[in-house]
Amino acid sequence: MLNSVTSAALSSALDGLALRQKAIANNIANVNTPNFHAERVSFEDALAASVQAGDGTAAATSQRSLEPTRLNGNNVNLDTETLSNIDTVLRYKFAAQAEGNLFNGVRAAMRTN
Repeated sequence: MLNSVTSAALSSALDGLALRQKAIANNIANVNTPNFHAERVSFEDALAASVQAGDGTAAATSQRSLEPTRLNGNNVNLDTETLSNIDTVLRYKFAAQAEGNLFNGVRAAMRTN
């Protein structure tokens, strides 16, 4: 059960969300850096395909945003980053809680005779 598709998918999701959180923090820290382009992290499509294939593991990918830039060449949008941060935090909490519930179920099953 600890090596289940669900467990692997939750672990991959937490890794991807943590990487996205780091990217958001870096984007916000560089909101006024000339010629800085925001970083975007994606993993959801790869994770969904992996789960459908019966594996559950997927690596997150990171790329620079191609969104339009301001006059200084920077394309970080603070509103976009704030909304992405809220979304990422909520998804992380949900995945962490689901993973905790999975382990609690295993722990309870191990105590039962």
